[in-house]
Amino acid sequence: MGYAHEYAAAIMHRGRVPMDPADYVPNWQDGPRKAKFYPGADSFPLPEAPYPSDATLDRGLCPEGAPGDGEFDLTTLSGMLRDSYGLTGRRLGVQANTDLSALPFYPLANWSRGSASGGGLYPVGVHWVSGPSGPVPPGVHYYSTRHHAMQRLLTGDVSGQVRAALGEGAPGAATDQYLVLSIKYWQNSFKYNSFSFHAVSMDLGACVQTWRMWAAARGLAVEPALWFDEERLAALLGADPREEGIFAVVPLKWAGYNQRSGGEVAASAPVSVRRKDVERSRAVLTFDALLRMQEATSAGATARPAPGALAPAAAHPVDPAAPEVELPPARPLETDVRTALRDRRSSFGRFEGQKPVTRPQLAACLGAAIAGSRLGGDTGEVPLAKLYAFVSHVEGLEPGSYAYDPERRSLRRVREGRPGEFLQKNYFLANYNLEQAGAVLVPTVRTTAVLDAVGDRGYRLVNATIGAVAQSVYTAASAVDLGCGVALGFDNISYIEELGLEGTGEAPLLIMMIGNERPASADFRYEIA
Repeated sequence: MGYAHEYAAAIMHRGRVPMDPADYVPNWQDGPRKAKFYPGADSFPLPEAPYPSDATLDRGLCPEGAPGDGEFDLTTLSGMLRDSYGLTGRRLGVQANTDLSALPFYPLANWSRGSASGGGLYPVGVHWVSGPSGPVPPGVHYYSTRHHAMQRLLTGDVSGQVRAALGEGAPGAATDQYLVLSIKYWQNSFKYNSFSFHAVSMDLGACVQTWRMWAAARGLAVEPALWFDEERLAALLGADPREEGIFAVVPLKWAGYNQRSGGEVAASAPVSVRRKDVERSRAVLTFDALLRMQEATSAGATARPAPGALAPAAAHPVDPAAPEVELPPARPLETDVRTALRDRRSSFGRFEGQKPVTRPQLAACLGAAIAGSRLGGDTGEVPLAKLYAFVSHVEGLEPGSYAYDPERRSLRRVREGRPGEFLQKNYFLANYNLEQAGAVLVPTVRTTAVLDAVGDRGYRLVNATIGAVAQSVYTAASAVDLGCGVALGFDNISYIEELGLEGTGEAPLLIMMIGNERPASADFRYEIA
C-alpha cells in the first residue's frame, strides 16, 4: 500500500482532522504569478480562430459518438487554447466570495477563462512540442495565457523524445505534435499547502475535459495519456520534479503529418530546455505531503494499465430496489461550446430558490456529468464516477437525496426530506447558501479501489475524472441558463454517512451546486476575446 492511500484518507478526514501544517497562513504579498515567466524568450501570436455555431455542446458531450477523425492545424490549436486556458474577459460582480474586496483593483483583476480552476489559480502549464509537420520551426513552446502567444523555449525536433516517452500502447494517432501538461506546484501550494495536490490534479481534468468537449464538437479527437516516462519528459522541459509534475500528454492528429518527416533521431538525443522560469515569490516553501505525492505518483509512471485493469474499481451500481423517479428527456445543449465556455462562471452566493430548476435542466446537467466522467486515452473505458443529487428546488421533484441511474437516466431515492440544513452545516465557507441552490450534485469515486488496481498514479486519474465531471457540469449549466458553483470545502465523512456509503468505498470528492440566480445582480464584464 503506497503513500497515496494515506494521503487519500487524510483528504477525506480533513474536515475533522486538519492536515499539516494546520496553522499555515498564505503570504498574499509574496504569492507567485499565475503563469510561468520566461524573460527574453521569442514569441509569436496565435491566429484568430472562428468557431462554427453548429459545434454544439450536445455534440461535444455525446458519449456514443466515435472519436473525431479531423486534423488539427495552427488555427484550431489556437482556438482550443484560447477557449480553455486563455484570458477572455474581466469579471467584476457583487457576490459572496471572500475576495470581493480585491476585485475593484486592477492588479488583482479577476480574468475569466473557459476552464474552471480551484481558487482561480490555474496551475496547469501547456507546452507544445512541435515536429517537422508543424507550421513553425520544430521545437518546444510554452503557451503564454496572458498574451495568447507561444514562447519558444527550445529549437529543434524533439518530438521523438515525447513519442519514446509515451511508449507502446499510447493513445492517439501517429503524430509529431504534442501538448505536454505540467503543473508547477507553488502556483497552488502557496495558498493550499498540503491540500494542493488534491486540487491541482482536478485542475488537470478540468482543462483536458474542456479540450475534449471543444474538439469533439468540431470532429476532432483529444485522447490524453496519463502514463508515460515522466522523468524523461521532465528532463526535456528542464523541470525539477520536486517543483513541477508532468501530468498528461495529448497527441494531436495534425494536418500534413508525414511519418517519415523526422523525429526518430531526436528520440535518443539528450537535449533539454535551458530557459528557466523566473519565480516572483521571494520565499518558496515546500510541503512534505506534496513532495511525497509527487514522488509516489511519478514512480511507476511507465506502467500503463492493461485493458480492463480498472474493472474492479468501477463505479458502484445503483440499488435496483430503491424507488425510481423518472426524469423527462434532458433539455438539448444547443449552445455552441465556445459560447457556453465564455458564459461559464461561479455563482458565489447568487442562487435564488424561489425559481425552481426544471427537470429537463437537471437531466441535462446529470447527463453531462456522466458523459464527462470518461477521459479516454489510456484511462480506459471503465466508468469510475457515480453521481448523487441533493434536491431542494426542482420543479415536480420531491426534496431529498437521490442516486443517478445513467442507464435509465432516472433517479433512485436515497433519503426523503429537505437537505438544506445538512448541506449548509457541513460546508466550511460562507460564499454559498447551499439551501438556495436547486440541487447539489456530488460525484463519487472508489478511490481506494482505483489505487489498488493501478497503483499510486491512479490518484491522478481519480481527481482528473472528478475535475472533468465538474467542468462538464459547469459548461452544461451555462448552456441551459443555470448558475453553477463547485466547492471542495465540505465534510466528506458526513456525506458518506448521509448517503449510506460506508460499505461501498465511494469517496465524495466535491460538490456542484446548480440553480437559478437572483435577477438583475450588479455585474461588470469586459470581453477581450
